[in-house]
Formats: sequence, structure tokens, C-alpha cells
Amino acid sequence: MAVGMTRRNILQTGAMLPALGGALSAASARSAPGTMLPDKASFDPMPVAYLDSGTMHPIAIGARKAVLHYLNARDGGPGSYPTDEVETRVKANFARLINAAPAELAFVQSTTAGEQLVIEALDIPRSGGRIVTDTLHFFGSFYLYEELARQGMDVAWVRPKGNRIAIEDMERAITDGTRLVSLSLVSTYNGFEHDLKRVCEIAHAKGALVYADIIHAAGAVPVDVRAANVDFAASASYKWLMGDFGLGFLYARADLHDRLKRPQYGYYQLARFTSHVYPYDPPGDTIADCAPRDDMEGMFAMGTRSHTVLAQLDWSLAYILGLGVDRIMRHRMPMLERLHEELPRRGYRVVTPRDCRASLLTVAYEGARERLAGPLEAGKVKITLMRNRFRICPSVFNDMADIDRLLDALPRHV
Repeated sequence: MAVGMTRRNILQTGAMLPALGGALSAASARSAPGTMLPDKASFDPMPVAYLDSGTMHPIAIGARKAVLHYLNARDGGPGSYPTDEVETRVKANFARLINAAPAELAFVQSTTAGEQLVIEALDIPRSGGRIVTDTLHFFGSFYLYEELARQGMDVAWVRPKGNRIAIEDMERAITDGTRLVSLSLVSTYNGFEHDLKRVCEIAHAKGALVYADIIHAAGAVPVDVRAANVDFAASASYKWLMGDFGLGFLYARADLHDRLKRPQYGYYQLARFTSHVYPYDPPGDTIADCAPRDDMEGMFAMGTRSHTVLAQLDWSLAYILGLGVDRIMRHRMPMLERLHEELPRRGYRVVTPRDCRASLLTVAYEGARERLAGPLEAGKVKITLMRNRFRICPSVFNDMADIDRLLDALPRHV
């Protein structure tokens, strides 16, 4: 029988990472610390001022080459693609990015898939209890928690004040009997960032666990799951991890392993598989003898995953680690500060807190998509346009000239 994970054996596993040797260090060297920002050379020339990386990040030239290498091998080219090595590197690099152990990670299809797996692993809604979330959480999760409320869960929604979720309001909502606190570390709506460590302290004192959606945090702001003591976190890879749709990560704290109910059963969970039904199989009293891995892959993995996105992430995670998230953050802050100064002067209502560290700035603007699509297209600017708001998300390749082009393209409303 597989032995459940403990914090101690996870840390021992982490200590073995140097044995990966040159593979990890060579990958990290793809972006030397001396790379200048903005880094336009690592991306193909763009026909627009692209300020929409919070919707989907452009694919870097190196990541394209990594995918092509995979596709050539898959199409019968010389040699074979080292899938197992790539998976190991990708998981180890993401673990470094968020200060986790690789054994605390499972590959998942998306952030939503990760959140749903957490719900199922906690046996919700059958086991009942209270869930606390907030309305700056990912709007795609509204459906999930509204449905859980209809199925009998006590779901408490904390609403923002001044475009922030007040920690005092979270503390009042997290009562005895709360099973789960679910939030976005960085809000996809306006970039508000929770004090995740404080939320976890409050939740744990009441016996609750905490899930964090980190899709707008990982690769964009420093994330330390161990320092925050968060229980679960999930992220897809097509935003600030510079990957693509169809592959992401689920983090679950090591010492929770034996408290979780396995939500699904899949071949990728297995550490041992011996069948007894095919020619030359050893005899046995069962159809097959199976044993799951004792890490979080063994808890949550299901079927096949996107190898093309793995190839991208093999390049992009090393690139992000090479640049350093702190440095990426410092690069964009002057651009965001300029927007905070200029947009209100031009009659726009910014709903992103002024001290926001995340790579997004949101403006509430009635009829935004209908009224701004034409001027932005004419000005050759790409941002996130929604029905009644727009969002600006600069990345490593953007500079102040892109901000100027955006400001020139936006109609004045003073």
C-alpha cells in the first residue's frame, strides 16, 4: 500500500532536486539575469501594441522552437522526445516558482479543473459545511459556488469595499464550521491581491482550508505557498507562465494527502500496474493489481496531457525564472503608474487599487466593447475589452511607447 506524504518526506524529495544536475541549470540559463527589459527580441514582432497578456500571453520564439522540436520528434524525426525528462523539469521549475515541492504538484487541464478537484477531494457538498468566497474571485467560479449553495452548502460571499476585500470582512465571514475559503490571490477583475498568509491564519484557526486561484499571480508577482501556508492552489499556463491552453498545475500541501478523498481514478496516478488478462501475464486473482503514487500526481492525475504545452513550459518557465519575477514586476510598474495618472485625467474610472502589484489595470466603462473596439483597432492597440470594462496587461516586451499608443487611441471623456 502506498504511504501517504508527509512534510518531512516532501522536503527530502526536494533535497534531491540537485541530482537533476545540468538539466535544470541549463534550462534556467536560457534567460540570463542580464537580459534587458523590455525584451522584444524573445518574441516575434507584433503588428499592434499588445497589452492583453492577461487574456493570453504571446508565445515566445524559444517556446515555438521547443514545440517544433517536439512535433518533429512526434512525426518520426530522428531521435525520440524525452517526455518524462521534460515533465520532471517543468514540474520542478514551477515548484521553484511558487516555493513548493514537485511532489505537491499535479498536472491539470485548467485552473477550473484544479478548483473542482479540490472540491471533490474534500467531499463537498456531501459532507456539508460553510464555504467562504468573495466577488473578486474568478467570475467563472460564481457558477460553481452558486450550484454548491443550491445543493445545501452554506456559501458566504464577501463583497469589496473601495475595490478591495477587507481582511476584517473575511474574518467575520470565516466562522466555526467553515470547510473551505476559496479566493483568487490576484483578482482577474481588478488585480486586487489578498494577504494570503493572513487569510490562511484566520481560516486555519477556525479549522478551514484555503484554496487560491493563482493564474494572475504565478509568474507575475512573487508567490510563496509555503510561507503563506496555503492548502491548495491552481493555475493554468496561458497567461503569465507564457504557455498555452490545456495544461496547468494543482498544488496541494503535502501533509493534507491522507485527509483527501481521491476525486477521480486515472492511469497517470499509478505507481504500479500489473495486469492478469493478456497473453503471458502473470496469473492473479484480480483483473489487475494497481497502486497509486503517494504524491499529488497520484491523488489528482487522470489521463493524457498536452505535450505541446509541456514543451512550451519547458522553455518559458526557465525563461521566467532566469529573469526573476521581482524584476519582471519592477519593469511594468512605471507603465501601470502612468496609467493610474493619465486615465482619470481623461475621464476614466480606474477600479484597480493604486498599490496593486499585479500586471493588470482595469477601468469600469459602460459599453466598453462597443464604444472602444473601433478606436483601438484604428490605433493598432490590443487590450481586454468586455461589455462594461476594459483591462490593460503589460508584459516583459512592453514599454512606455505602447502605453503612449494606447492613451493616444482612447477617446477623451473629460
